[in-house]
Order: sequence, then C-alpha cells, then structure tokens
Amino acid sequence: MYDGDESEGPKGTFEIYKAEADSLFKQGEYKKSIDSYTIALELQPGDKNTLVCRSKCYLQLGDTENALADSESSLAEDKTFHKGVYQKAQALYYQGDFELALVFYHRGHKLRPELQEFRLGIQKAQEAIDNSVGAPEKVKLTTEGDLSFFAKQDEKKIKKPAYNTYGRPGMQTQKKLEVSRPAGNEKTIKQLLGELYGDRQYLEKLLKETDPNTPVGKTISGLVSQGLNYLDTRTDFWRQQKPMYARKHEKQMMKRENRSEGSNTAKLSPNDYIIRELERIDQAQVEGKYSESLKRAQRCLNTVNGFTEDIVPNKMEVIANLHSCIGNAYLELGSYDKAQEQHQIDYNLGEEHDMEEACSRGLDNLGRVYARKGDYSQAITVWEKKLPLSKSALESTWLYHEIGRCYLEMGKYQTAKEHGEKSLTLAEEAGEPQWQLQASVLVAQSELKLGDLSAALSSFELSLDLARTQGDTSAESAIKKAIDDVNNKIAKGSSTSVKPAEGETNTSNNNNAASPTNNKDNASVKSKPASATEQKESPKSAKSVAKSVTKSEAKSETKAADNKSEGSPAQEDTVADEDNEVNKSQEQEKEGTT
Repeated sequence: MYDGDESEGPKGTFEIYKAEADSLFKQGEYKKSIDSYTIALELQPGDKNTLVCRSKCYLQLGDTENALADSESSLAEDKTFHKGVYQKAQALYYQGDFELALVFYHRGHKLRPELQEFRLGIQKAQEAIDNSVGAPEKVKLTTEGDLSFFAKQDEKKIKKPAYNTYGRPGMQTQKKLEVSRPAGNEKTIKQLLGELYGDRQYLEKLLKETDPNTPVGKTISGLVSQGLNYLDTRTDFWRQQKPMYARKHEKQMMKRENRSEGSNTAKLSPNDYIIRELERIDQAQVEGKYSESLKRAQRCLNTVNGFTEDIVPNKMEVIANLHSCIGNAYLELGSYDKAQEQHQIDYNLGEEHDMEEACSRGLDNLGRVYARKGDYSQAITVWEKKLPLSKSALESTWLYHEIGRCYLEMGKYQTAKEHGEKSLTLAEEAGEPQWQLQASVLVAQSELKLGDLSAALSSFELSLDLARTQGDTSAESAIKKAIDDVNNKIAKGSSTSVKPAEGETNTSNNNNAASPTNNKDNASVKSKPASATEQKESPKSAKSVAKSVTKSEAKSETKAADNKSEGSPAQEDTVADEDNEVNKSQEQEKEGTT
C-alpha cells in the first residue's frame, strides 16, 4: 500500500483498523482500541463515526476531556449528527456539567425523539441536578424584606378552619412530614442505604411506637431521631457522591470485568495459555497438591487436543509433557498402574515423533514407577536403557545410584557395590558432595552385606567426613551409629558372612531395607520426576542416609541372628567355643593391665 520503507505508515485499510478497534472495544481493551481508531483516522481524517467511537473509549478510561474533544470534532461539519450530540452530552454529564448535558440531551431528543437513549439521558441529568442542588420542595425561603402581604394571607388561612377542627393537633403536622418524604424516592433510598435500609425501617417503627411524653420515651425518641437524621444525611451525601446512574454504570463495569476474567483464557494465545497452565501444574506438584495438579493437567490436555498443529507447532511435545505430568500426579497419589500407563504414553510419543527428551523423561519416570511397585528387575532394565541418553555426569550419578540400590534390594551385593562406586566417581566429577554422600553410603552398605567389614568401615568413615563437611547432622548421627555397629562386629570377631553368589536372591526381610520404594526420603522417590533438569536439585541426604543406614544395620543383625538360630548343633558349639576364647583373651588382657 505504501512505497518505500516499511516505517512510512500503516500497511492496512481504514476498514481493517476500524473493525479491529470495534472488536477490541467489545473485549474491553480500550487503550488498544484507541490506538486502532487513531490509525484509522490517519487514513481517513474527520470520520465522524470513528471520532464518536474513540470518544466512547476515552470515556470508558475516564478521560472526559479527550472524549469531549472527539465528540465536538464529530459535530464540526454536521451539527445535527445525533450520535455526536449524544456523545457530547455523555461527556458533559460524566464531566459533572449536568445542566449543559441536559441541554444536549434535549437537543438530541428533538432530533431523534424515537431514541430511548435521549429520554434516559434527560432523566438521569435531571436527577443529577436535583441531587446536587436540591428539589424545589427542599428550598427554604428566607425572612428578609417586607413580608406583610404573606402574613395577612396566612392569618386568613388560619382563621377559616379554626372552628371546625375536631382532629388532633398533630395530624396536619404528621401529614406534612409524610409529604416531605416522597414515596417515589423510597426505592432510591433503599438502593443507596443498602443494608442500612433495614435499620432505618426499624428506627422509624420504634419512633412511632415510643411515647415521647414519658422520660424514657423522650430519651429513646431523641436517640432514634438522631439516628434517622444521620441516615438521611448519609443518604443525601451518597446520592450526590454516587448517584443511581453512576451505581448502575459501576455494576455494569463490574459484570464486564468478571466476564473478562472468566474469559481470560479465551483472550490468551494458545502458547501463553499452555505456558501458564504448565507453570500452575508444576507449582501444584511442588506444593503437594497432587489432585489439583492432576485436574489441571487433564483439563489442559483436553484443550490442547482441540488445537491444530498450525496454531501450536510443538503440539505433540506439549501433549507428551502433559501425559508425564498426569503420570507424576498418579504416582504420588498411589495409583501406580495409571501412572505407568501415562508415562508409557509419554515414552511412546517420544519414540514415534523422534523426541529424545520425551523418551528420556518417559524411561526415567517408568523406572520410578517400577521401583515403587517393587519390580526392581524391570526398574533396572528401564534405567539401564536410559543410561545412553544421559546428558550430564549428575544425571548418570543418579541413575547408577538408583540401579545399585535396586541390586542391593535383589541381594546382588557385588553388583550394587560396583554401581555405587561408579556413582561415587561421577559425583566427584560433577562436584556434587551430597550425591557423593549417597553413593558412599550405598558402597558401604554393599560391603557390609558382602562381609567386608574393614572396607565397609572405611566407606562409612568417608561418608561421615562428607556429612560433616555438609553440616548434615542427621546423616552424621546415623553414620556414627553404623560405624559403632561395625566396630562392635569387628571386636567380637564375627567377621565374614557368606557372600551371596551373583544372581542370588536375599530372602530376609527385603521390605525392611532402605529401597527406592520404601524409603520415601530416598532420591528415587522424590516428589518430582527425576528428569535431566531436576537432577540439579540436591537430594535429601539427611533423612535418606539416616534411614538407609539404620535399616541396613537392622537387616544385617536380623539375618545374622537367623543364621545362628538355624545352624546345626556342631556349628553352635563352634561359635560358643570361639566366644569363650574371645572372652578368656579379654579377661587376660584386663588382668595384665591391672
């Protein structure tokens, strides 16, 4: 449309910008609507309909000066343009110039008497004037000047009914009071007072039922009158500050705002909506609101399924991510089968659409589900499949640790130790002391199960140093207890326990040991999925190390007691003889010391 540089002017037609502005006005985007109307007026200056529309936008924003200027500009060529007349009256009215607004409402009514908007304008302008100045019956005359004529007229009026008055003297006064409160304004008073209107009715009823001739009644009447006067004063004040037309406009604005908030999702672009919902889903997960996270993820998934790939180019990536969020929520809620189904969908979508991140995330979370279910062999298979997809030493550290923990649960202690050592090496490379602590504890537990007490003691001492360096008092206390237990075993001479062969299954109380399924504080059952980005978070070493060390020692002692009770009599005699020899040597040492 324009030649030369793109910055020379707008690249659209007048009709396009006018339609865009009209649409923005209906949505309540008044500032943006003003911008579009301004561009349209640049293309077609002086268009009176566009000026009126922009005046309405200014009026909605409270800018009465610009609203009045645009309305006057719309009347520059045609003084009988009824839309401009009405808009000028509206601008004057909201500017507080009620008298001049009333003039233009009347002028518009003469031009277009069939339009109701001018009749309503006349009514509200007249009401505003009455509220600001006062109605004619409220105007009080002063007693200044020569009033002898009025005095004579009053004497004549008083003498005529003097002989025929049979009613109570207060009756006429009561009628005057009733006239001073027009019945037509009662509805307005009720709307202005709101909840106080019930109090006003109660006070009026109490005033009628109270006898002012008694001392108590006189006091009550005085207090009630003060209350009614206060309410009347407040009514007049509120009527001037916020007339009924303003209250009605305010209610309409509030309804419009509520509708705009309710339809805020419709205003957002699909990408903004998806980003907002994913942030809320993650926030609910972090706060432990798993049911809320689940509902949000399911609702967002249904919405995204309705989008086309033209609107959301990475639609399949978003869908896979939402299935992962749903699976994580199900996992924390204890629905392992549903969690496995959702994470499997996440993984399948990753393979189908060649999304490496989805594949890695799916394998990661599937391993967590299998570990929670106690299917350690399947968890190992899945996590070993994920190892080649690891992108950092920290992620590999976590994977080797979890695989080693599963091997420990299966009784394959030597393999568990090897994976623990790999995890320790990678943690040192990554410079993650907390994961070094986790890996060293796993190595120590494996060595303890293998019966290598001296190696286990060295590994526990390394773990103790790491715990002290990190200031982890809980882990430090648990490791000290484990070291004491190992020292006691070394002192008693209960050295080597039978090393289980590779593939041997440990049948003694597997569920009591620290595991990815039972120890909820362990790294394998973190409340968030252990994806590559989440491996940067430090594990809760205090609780996980303390529980794993304590439970492992309890399991070892239980197994030793079972082996001793199930042994043959010859084995029991041999063990007894060894204990006696140890006791004798200890007694001889004590005597030598003495």
